[in-house]
Order: sequence, then C-alpha cells, then structure tokens
Amino acid sequence: MVSYLARFGVGIPQVVDRSRLDVDGLRSMLEATEELGFHSAWIMDQPLTTAPALEPIMTLCYAAAVTGSVRLGTAVVLTAIRQPVQLAMQLATLDQLSGGRLIVGVGLGGRADYYPAFGISASDRVARFTEGIDLLKRVWTEENVTFTGRFWQTEALSAQPKPLQQPHPPIWFGGMSKPAIDRAVRVGTGWIGAGISTVDQFKQQASLVRGALVATGRDPATFTVAKRLYVAISSDRDRSLERMRSWWNVFYGSPAMVAAAVVGDLDLCMQKINEVFDSGADLIILNPVFDVVDQMRLLAGAASAL
Repeated sequence: MVSYLARFGVGIPQVVDRSRLDVDGLRSMLEATEELGFHSAWIMDQPLTTAPALEPIMTLCYAAAVTGSVRLGTAVVLTAIRQPVQLAMQLATLDQLSGGRLIVGVGLGGRADYYPAFGISASDRVARFTEGIDLLKRVWTEENVTFTGRFWQTEALSAQPKPLQQPHPPIWFGGMSKPAIDRAVRVGTGWIGAGISTVDQFKQQASLVRGALVATGRDPATFTVAKRLYVAISSDRDRSLERMRSWWNVFYGSPAMVAAAVVGDLDLCMQKINEVFDSGADLIILNPVFDVVDQMRLLAGAASAL
C-alpha cells in the first residue's frame, strides 16, 4: 500500500467555514495523510477570492508542526505578487522547520486582475515572474547576492536562513499553456497540471511536457509530472456533484468548472486515476472537497488492492 500511495498527494482543506477554521479537523486530515502513507500534502494560493481561504505558507508551517514525514507543497504559490527576497527567507524557514520536506510549486495564476491590488502591472507579470524565480534561487544558494534586474536590485545581499535541502527545495511550475510548460522544463524540476483541467486536457498537456523534454535533451527521470485531481467517491453521483458545485462556486466562483472533477463510484474514480497515470503523471494530488478524511481512506483502500 505504501509504495503505491507514494504516488499520491492530497489537497489540504483551506476554506474557513462560517468564519471559523476547524483546526482539529485540519490536524486530523494531516495526521491521516501520514498514517495512510500518502506522499505529500498540498495547498493552493488564492489571495483575492470570495472564499475565506487560508494563506499557504503559514498553513504549511502549521502542517510542518503536526507531521513528521509527509512532504509539503504549494500548488502553486503566486511568486510574482511577492517580494522574492522575503519569499526566499519565508520558504527557507519553512524548509528548515519541516526538516527539508518542502516542494515549492510556483505559478502566475490565471487571474491577471490580482496584480493591480498588489501595486503591480499585470502587463509585466511574466517578466516579473521569471526574474523573481532567478533571484529566489540565488538568495537560496549564494552567500552574497549582487543582482541587477529590471524589477529588483541587490548589492552583496546576505539573506538567511538558507533552505535545509541543497541546493534548494524542488521547484515545480504550474501553467497550462505551451510557453508555461516550456518554462517549467527549462527552469524547474517538475510541472503540475491544474485541477481545473480535465483528464483529457491533461493528456494533451502531458504530451507537450514530453515534447519539451525531448526538445531540450532533458532526462525525464530528472523531471516530475504531477496533476491535481478533484475527486468525490460516491454511489450518489448527483448529490456529490451538487456538493462539488457548491464548493467550486465558493472557491472559484464558477460552478460550471466542476466538469474537470472526477465524481462517481470507486471503480469509476480509480479508472480515471489510472488514465492520468497512463498519460504520464508521476504524482496525482487527490483533492476531495468534502468528507476529506473519509475520502482519503476510501482511496487508500482502493490503492492497496492494486
């Protein structure tokens, strides 16, 4: 069971219900992630949303405190709206606190309208994103950083702490377009398919990843392909779809996007999960949005039988 479940991560519940977080429930979910043998626990970054969503880095600090072995990841943190030196120090601190368990998923996000709220022009977001990742890596790996960029400049900067993982935590990129996938292969150590992409869309995107790996001459063994998969196991598909739509409406503001989710009985869900693996995924981030621990146990039981 453990070896197969090592190919699965789990999405961390982060929507605060009725203005009060169920801390005990969050802790139970994180403890179950380790108990059941999942590879990792993942959190999203939704800085401006109608949903009361927990901030990812601070939530992962809590996760680091209540777990001991499961890896912890952001999928994805919007680095371009953050100051990269400060972000580097925050993530390095998290890597230290977790004992070197951090995976840093990064991305632009699908909402250009986020950027003006942070005093940033959306028209510059790709350039800001790529420059920020470069500075982030240098802060992690160099003792005295002199950096002359378009958006940031440093002179003999010494920023501490450094990450526990050397040279730095794995950096996985999100993004659905070909330029985003090419950037992931060129600069990162992995790529994460979005939860709002259907299984068929993921197949097309994974094909682009394979093509980019071949074009750059990169060994696929050095690059991880992941996919977030919203899932609900239930014999009552209509009721589960309605519950899923309600959650998507709160979190994404678009219940119609639930078409990307996999909802149905256990056999159907496992069939779709295996389609994602067969399409080239090394890791699937399973994301139930209700009855999370119960769903995790059902999935773990099904995986153990394979």
